[in-house]
Amino acid sequence: MVRVEPVHVIGGGLAGSEAAWQLATRGVPVILHEMRPVRTTDAHHTEALAELVCSNSFRSDDPQGNAVGVLHAEMRRAGSLILRCADANQVPAGGALAVDRVGFAQAVTDALESHPLVDIRREEIAGLPPAEWDKVIVATGPLTSPALAAAVLDLTGETALAFFDAIAPIVHFDSIDMSKAWFQSRYDKVGGDKAPVRDFEANTPYFDGCLPIEVMAERGRETLRFGPLKPVGLTNPHQPDVKPHAIIQLRQDNKLGTLYNMVGFQTKLRHGEQVRVFRTIPGLEQAEFARLGGLHRNTYLNSPRLLDGTLRLKVDPRLRFAGQITGCEGYVESAATGLLAGRFAAAERLGGEPDLPPVTTAHGALLGHITGGHIEVIDAGPRSFQPMNINFGLFPPLDISPKGADGKRLRGSEKTLAKKKAIAARALADMDSWLDSTQKAA
Repeated sequence: MVRVEPVHVIGGGLAGSEAAWQLATRGVPVILHEMRPVRTTDAHHTEALAELVCSNSFRSDDPQGNAVGVLHAEMRRAGSLILRCADANQVPAGGALAVDRVGFAQAVTDALESHPLVDIRREEIAGLPPAEWDKVIVATGPLTSPALAAAVLDLTGETALAFFDAIAPIVHFDSIDMSKAWFQSRYDKVGGDKAPVRDFEANTPYFDGCLPIEVMAERGRETLRFGPLKPVGLTNPHQPDVKPHAIIQLRQDNKLGTLYNMVGFQTKLRHGEQVRVFRTIPGLEQAEFARLGGLHRNTYLNSPRLLDGTLRLKVDPRLRFAGQITGCEGYVESAATGLLAGRFAAAERLGGEPDLPPVTTAHGALLGHITGGHIEVIDAGPRSFQPMNINFGLFPPLDISPKGADGKRLRGSEKTLAKKKAIAARALADMDSWLDSTQKAA
């Protein structure tokens, strides 16, 4: 019998635990390295694997009208340990999947501790893994140890992994009223206008000189009009003879053209206030947001540049990354990348090739965003890739019938819901086909 060498997984959070489970259930031995309790963190309180350090909610469990609910459904079909334990420890939360955090973490810990192919080692991996570890999944998340983070930086040539992100809202393109908005580059230049850094930006402590838009507004009534809302170099085709007082620039955010970034609208406003205020803007009255703005510290790789399509580090393919460090946000998204990393590593270890999920699935859409779906914007600073939750804007568009079952034309929220349901149905059907094909290949 041929001996199968182990895969090392660094980090016992949601992504690392899921990756270890996917490997072990495919017959691949796993050595799971978790630094707690040898080295503790400010956020964790226990030694349990997959400890939830923030909310106890995995968000919506609706597999038809919500993208994260679709991801839940796909993970269940793929044999996810995280979703199995979440379902077993669910607490009432309306349409959301919320869990008893202690029971959930203990269930994950028990499952991995009892699996004969999982060896859990309580130790910190300081620096890069030893050269003899030929297959490693790094799932250390936002609390990556300083020594390991420094080693990854040195290996990749990046200048930093931790950032104070100033995040602008992202709008679903099909929710923009194009009778009021229009396509145009400033001064009709190819690639758009590259604004110089202003004096107040050069000395700000915010990432990339990005002040919250409400802070700029507090500096005077005209500040925004001479900043991100400057109307120069543009002509409104709907009113060509009227000089605009101010404009909102929306910049394409993904290659599919389904998401647009509100340039300069990074903000600290509460999410409810953001929706209320930004929907007062002409053309955005019915705007649907894939992501709302915020400012916070984050730790993640510049994944579209550094990782290949199977989450391996291009400069050192023995290292594969999973979880928040790849540039995804959310418990479920982190676990989903762990699921993919584990499956990819298992295929390689067993002598095969990783089989990528279809881009039409939630897993494929998330993977696509992390590894290549983002548009690198040169004038947005040295690092324009930013983390994102799964949302329907990451899926390839799908044409649907303009009419409902009753023959009446779909409009507004009915049309939006119909699109979501169609994308969700396609995702789950394609996920089933992918899982069936990978099972036969195994």
